[in-house]
Amino acid sequence: MRKWLLRVGALLVVALALFFALAPGIVERQHNVIDGEPLPEVSAEAQALHDTLTVVDLHGDTLLWQRNLLDAASRGHIDLPRLQAGNVALQVFSSVTKTPRDMNYDHNSADSDNITLLAIAQLQPVRTWTSLLERTLWHAEKLDRAVADSQGELVAIRSPDDIDTLLAARTGEHTPIGAMLSVEGLHDLEGDLSNLTRLRTAGVRMAGLTHFFDNELAGSAHGIAKGGLTPMGRQAVRRMEELGIVVDLAHCSHQCVAEVLAMARRPVVSSHGGVQATCPGVRNLTDDEIRGVAATGGVVGIGYWPDAACGTAPADIVRAMRHVRDLVGPEFVALGSDFDGSVTTRFDTSQLVQITNALLADGWSEEDIRKVMGLNALRVLREGLEPMP
Repeated sequence: MRKWLLRVGALLVVALALFFALAPGIVERQHNVIDGEPLPEVSAEAQALHDTLTVVDLHGDTLLWQRNLLDAASRGHIDLPRLQAGNVALQVFSSVTKTPRDMNYDHNSADSDNITLLAIAQLQPVRTWTSLLERTLWHAEKLDRAVADSQGELVAIRSPDDIDTLLAARTGEHTPIGAMLSVEGLHDLEGDLSNLTRLRTAGVRMAGLTHFFDNELAGSAHGIAKGGLTPMGRQAVRRMEELGIVVDLAHCSHQCVAEVLAMARRPVVSSHGGVQATCPGVRNLTDDEIRGVAATGGVVGIGYWPDAACGTAPADIVRAMRHVRDLVGPEFVALGSDFDGSVTTRFDTSQLVQITNALLADGWSEEDIRKVMGLNALRVLREGLEPMP
């Protein structure tokens, strides 16, 4: 009997070891997909131009997954080697802390959470199993550790001076990549507005008010009520402006978007999404919302997945960019990939020249391509990261 129990125990230990070793990778491969469809041939002109660009991506969810950001990965969309291959100058990394079961684009409640099981399966610190705030603080630690271990290849971006230092460094042979932390939904405040200060201390410099469900601050485009800002949400917007944390409208309900735009005193962003004119959808921006973002001096980050662009081809992405340009001007368009955000795309970050190639094919000027690929985003970040007096 004792031998039988020992054998069962040994099998259980092996099964658990295999689960913890294999499950996170299996889950990610199912969620972060490259569709494998053919890509256009990149022209020599496009490659030469892309190699001189300052590329900024406003949204990637790589920190959610159990892999080392510095190592080349066989799954997902972003890692340091692929950022280097794509000539990325600055990548914004988001902290995702909660998603509902059976997540969809139309309506989700806040009553369930997928990330708890993922946190356990990835053997994250126990404190992250029950606390949304601790999940973001853990993501901040992961990013800080990657920066520290990168031998200068990654640098933290927390201030306008950091941006200037990064750009100056990239003029030489050494081309470091900036890494900035954002939050996808301020439910990680856990009902306490003072936690905004803790997040800023940890490195957060951009935050969306909501994700896939309504929370204490605002309604989500994917929530049940889809309402506007709550009193706490209004306080949060004001406090973010004071602290130098850029307000992100991505995933906000349309009422939430309107109310933030009405009160904004600093540039806001829609970090990753699409536009209704080229891809109707519950979270894509209307023309009035695009005009509102531009009126603040902000930018609209265009995503690369089907619900954002109604396709994954580079031309689909550029079609949305063209609409924003024609509506409000080329100064208000940016990249918002949502790479590693449980999306299907046509390419990963190493192939961002595909967007440059598609912009050239669409007739964009070199000056406007430079703006869209990164200079617009840098303008907004420089202004938004400066705390208000």
